[in-house]
Amino acid sequence: MQSLALLGCTPPYYNLTHHRTKPPSPVVRFRLPPPVSAMATPALRPQVTHSMPPEKLEVFKSLENWATDCVLPLLKPVESCWQPQDFLPIPSLPSDDFTDQVRALRDRTAELPDDYFVVLVGDMITEDALPTYQTMINTLDGVRDETGASPNPWAMWTRAWTAEENRHGDLLRTYLYLSGRVDMLTIERTVQYLIGAGMDPGTENNPYLGFVYTSFQERATFVSHGNTARLAKEGGDPVLARICGSIASDEKRHENAYARIVEKLLEVDPTGAMVAISDMMRKKITMPAHLMYDGQDPRLFDHFSAVAQRLGVYTANDYADILEFLIGRWRLEKLEGLTGEGGRAQDFVCGLPPRIRKLQERADEQARKMEPHGVRFSWIFNKEVSL
Repeated sequence: MQSLALLGCTPPYYNLTHHRTKPPSPVVRFRLPPPVSAMATPALRPQVTHSMPPEKLEVFKSLENWATDCVLPLLKPVESCWQPQDFLPIPSLPSDDFTDQVRALRDRTAELPDDYFVVLVGDMITEDALPTYQTMINTLDGVRDETGASPNPWAMWTRAWTAEENRHGDLLRTYLYLSGRVDMLTIERTVQYLIGAGMDPGTENNPYLGFVYTSFQERATFVSHGNTARLAKEGGDPVLARICGSIASDEKRHENAYARIVEKLLEVDPTGAMVAISDMMRKKITMPAHLMYDGQDPRLFDHFSAVAQRLGVYTANDYADILEFLIGRWRLEKLEGLTGEGGRAQDFVCGLPPRIRKLQERADEQARKMEPHGVRFSWIFNKEVSL
């Protein structure tokens, strides 16, 4: 099966030339080679920092009141949020009753196939690397949390978004632990490796790029968790289906917030925002967990994403669907008032989905000619799963 870079990363065969306007005096550094523990990584590329022109900082300063009125309301009060315990066995029950609830959980998961658990574990690990994602957002110029408790609405959003996201990994990890179907030791090591490896999605400390990236990623996670919910329901575990569906609902709401920010940027700075969208799509949206490693498989990310592609949890067609959705939501085809550079960016982005689909068709044809093979995953006690 042709490998797909999961949760928003374009397939490895998708390699459009990256032409982008050089920002004024950015700081450019070359990334050090990754450690042996994190070799599942894209090719080395220049690491650009602080690419947003200083005068653009005023854009985000001017939007603070708008963010207070239009972004922060998309958060939910803590009292209204679901919590992991709402879906899990109740530990305060008498031992026999608690054991019965755990046994019922294990009975529900018993018939779910191993390849489903590979994808569910990969999703959980991605969620559990949350410290990396908050760190990345707090590198963005003009919207970072300068003190760790800043009253600035951009900082308030990031902290509260992180708090809502934190529930996802907690719930999935506990459910997987109680299921007995996975090797928690190797999973925990994978999480530690991943947080230590970090991520560089190419956002360059630039909030224009950062909010384009998060808009795409949040929709990708909405799609992925929605599909794991569907598979759990079909496999006979309605509780796990509700879990994955509840997480997907959060991701949808978060997607709405980030997409709303980009929508506003397109209104106040159409060329700057359009060029940023084009820039991120030329560089390809990389999965937050593309550096995942378990201490054994240097191609763990590729193998995990191939299983997700085969199960239909997240595919190259989903990538194209997400791009088409955002093009429609942001009304990019009808965007006016662009400079020549902005117009070229508009043409590139609006013409990209069919190009991706054609490349996928060729890859699918090549994949059909390949002999099927399997890979052992440490997460499920080194059982073999077909790719």
